[in-house]
Amino acid sequence: MSELDIRKAVKERYAKIATSSEVECCGNDSGLISLGESVPTEASSVNAGCGSPLLLVSPREGDVVIDLGSGGGIDVFRASAKVGKKGRAIGIDATPEMIWRARETKSKYGSKYASAEFRLGEIEHMPIESGSADYVISNCVINLSPDKAAVFEEAFRVLKGGGTFAVADVTLPKEIPESARKDMDSWSACIAGALTDSGYKRLLTSAGFRNVEIEHVSDSNIGEYPFPYHSSHIKAWKPKAGPLKSR
Repeated sequence: MSELDIRKAVKERYAKIATSSEVECCGNDSGLISLGESVPTEASSVNAGCGSPLLLVSPREGDVVIDLGSGGGIDVFRASAKVGKKGRAIGIDATPEMIWRARETKSKYGSKYASAEFRLGEIEHMPIESGSADYVISNCVINLSPDKAAVFEEAFRVLKGGGTFAVADVTLPKEIPESARKDMDSWSACIAGALTDSGYKRLLTSAGFRNVEIEHVSDSNIGEYPFPYHSSHIKAWKPKAGPLKSR
């Protein structure tokens, strides 16, 4: 199974979601109510998250937040409300249909989400300036990447010193069978590409992050699969001083 095959399957699945308002993948935004914020219905109707990364951090007015795999834009709009007009909330997604939908949603609300922006791109190759972000967030997307080491290194690159990486994602308590790793439907459903807890910590640490924390939000809640997995919140920090990591 090649990287091209994986990317094609993922894009096809999420292009379908973008154009049909069908929610798949994790489909469990456990923090939607607890965040207590109003977001565009057009964004929440295509949300496919497995937690709420903005429950882990508290962006302030003027901050810069980058959302990896922003989809319909639900977390970008939430972040935009927090950072205000002086800040920036930038969503990155590799599926054109998702970007188009999110931009269309923003246009309906005039200046309400003025700091929200949506850029087409791969999260392994972010169209973002180095050292420009206070927070990098993501909601059930990194598991879909065929090169997670590149994702973490890019997240480290774009964060300012002292910046925070805070994501919701699927993690595994132990390795799954190789046959499951090769199942394309399981890949695009957020399972086959998931990392183990230890693998997540290892790759984040290798990218330069420190103090990696993983909290299991819920267990085995994504469809029917013959092995255990978690919806998890992961948090890590970029040291305040030191050289940028590079591949």
